[in-house]
Amino acid sequence: MTMQLSERFLTLVQQQLISFEAEADLQQLVVYVAQSKDGQSPTLEAVGQWPTGGKPLPPVEADEGLRAPSPDRRWYPLQEGSILLGVLRAERFGVDDEDWSERLDQRLKATAAALAQCLGLELDRSRLLDQLSAQRDQIGLMVHQLRNPLAALRTYAQLLLRRLGPESKHLSLVEGLLSEQDQLNRYISALDELSQVKLPPSDGGVPAPLLLPPVVSKGPSLTVKALLIPLIDRAAATAHLQGRQWFSPSKWPDWTNEPRKVGDGVIAEIVANLLENAFRYSFPNRPLGLFLNHAGVCVWDGGPCIIADERERIFQKGVRGKNVEGRSGTGLGLALGRQLSEQIGGSLSLIIPPSKVDSSLPEEGNAFFLRIIATSLQEKEV
Repeated sequence: MTMQLSERFLTLVQQQLISFEAEADLQQLVVYVAQSKDGQSPTLEAVGQWPTGGKPLPPVEADEGLRAPSPDRRWYPLQEGSILLGVLRAERFGVDDEDWSERLDQRLKATAAALAQCLGLELDRSRLLDQLSAQRDQIGLMVHQLRNPLAALRTYAQLLLRRLGPESKHLSLVEGLLSEQDQLNRYISALDELSQVKLPPSDGGVPAPLLLPPVVSKGPSLTVKALLIPLIDRAAATAHLQGRQWFSPSKWPDWTNEPRKVGDGVIAEIVANLLENAFRYSFPNRPLGLFLNHAGVCVWDGGPCIIADERERIFQKGVRGKNVEGRSGTGLGLALGRQLSEQIGGSLSLIIPPSKVDSSLPEEGNAFFLRIIATSLQEKEV
């Protein structure tokens, strides 16, 4: 892998090389570190040289002058066990004596051994930062997903509170539920802040963290309809509480009743995120709904259109539109939704206006369309 070396290590390398200034026989010292990119064979790239101020040196493999052996050149491996981490190249001025002084040779060996130890620590540091970064990303995603069921619990508790009335003996129980939900939200917000702490840069090639585990379903009961009905019920309750129009799907295409693979359970996560965004960011007096057709699921709202230069950027992790500035949110929902949709072979896109999806939908507003590839449980999972 490509290892991003710390400034502390690079400074140490340069200090070690400069310490040889008093060695009159030495002409040049160069430290190389083994690096690999995109699965290619490792190369030895220069990370420090003495004398300083020279032009950047190419990798060892690209330097034709190093291919021919020379009695005035020696290589000292930077090795950790059987793993070659790098090399120290020493060049001396051409002299008649072909033997290097034992004192200088021993000193160069000691320097190479010390740099190898430090380079091994750099490698451990890089791996640790990669792991911490991946863990923080995973925590951020999990925290984001926890907000959906907590918001649903609050909605149902508030509806129940309205129905009970001020004289009900059960009033304190529901108020207690709302209080505990507020406390959980505070904990989640604190966890979210922890997950946003920026770590020192590592190699820039950390793989994307694992997404949420697929919904587990026993037997052939996993269908898109079964996944969506609880979300639609939750959305209808939220709309009722907010006093806004909600439109549930009027038709259920045949594919929504077909058994799906277990991994397709993430469809619920995608739609839940889209609905959460619709309720949180669309204008409160505008309608919204969920529509189904032969190709997938559409979550739409009748509010102002997302501005043109943001319509693709909002699918990037951490990016939020200007019209939602000042409102709570992490900018993860759409990025997560697109990643999950591609994981199951589908896609997630923004279509403006919703009437482009179907003529029965509004002529203004935004529609997020989740395209779902037809599949069935009978297909063998690879």
